[in-house]
Amino acid sequence: MDLVARFTATLAAQAGAGDDGHLLPGRLARAAAEALGVDGAGLSLLATETGRSPLGASSAEAARAERLEFTVGTGPCLFAHETGQPVFVVEEDLRRRWPVYADLLVDETPFRGIASLPLRSPLTRVGAMNLFFVDAAEVPRLDVFAALTVADLVTSALTDALVWSSWTAESGPEWLHSPPARRRAVVWTAVDRTSGALEVDPPEALALLRGYSYSAGRSVDSVAADLVSGRLRPADVLGRPGEG
Repeated sequence: MDLVARFTATLAAQAGAGDDGHLLPGRLARAAAEALGVDGAGLSLLATETGRSPLGASSAEAARAERLEFTVGTGPCLFAHETGQPVFVVEEDLRRRWPVYADLLVDETPFRGIASLPLRSPLTRVGAMNLFFVDAAEVPRLDVFAALTVADLVTSALTDALVWSSWTAESGPEWLHSPPARRRAVVWTAVDRTSGALEVDPPEALALLRGYSYSAGRSVDSVAADLVSGRLRPADVLGRPGEG
């Protein structure tokens, strides 16, 4: 079975009756990982100037790798988003260029190598496909042309959903509201609340949340959920509980 057939068959095997469009990114990530024979895959979308939104992941470990990078605020996948250039890194590269993220990745996931490929038109500089490797030696062995082909298949599936599904300009297509994307949306709510309560601009509020999360050994997503639910208050991220 060739690459395209393997991707298509894996994707079709996951579809159920009345399949919800918001689950499409997760299905695409699993199909990408299976087709390319990699240990994990994730899809993400550049949401704002300060961050990005995960759309789907092939596994819990791949989802965790994305959350760790978002918490730190820098890493290969974010770099690919920002530059529009593919990134291929092994553990040594990660430790040299993004040491904080490298420490978290090694401590909390099995991954030791990453390839991040920006999606092409019409998702240029917006979407990216991130591939994760347990064995760093597999990164230079990756068939780049095969990976680009799969990235194009992912782009086609997402854009086809734009064309053939019903959605409004206010809400966007269903795949924008995947479970990981909805969880990340809570971060932006927490940023707005922190910004207003502490009288700082949103980028500074996000930086405060990231610093608090890192020092607490938690993800920004987890801390944001506590802020929105009221278990944490904005002043807590400054170490002043009971204020704000």
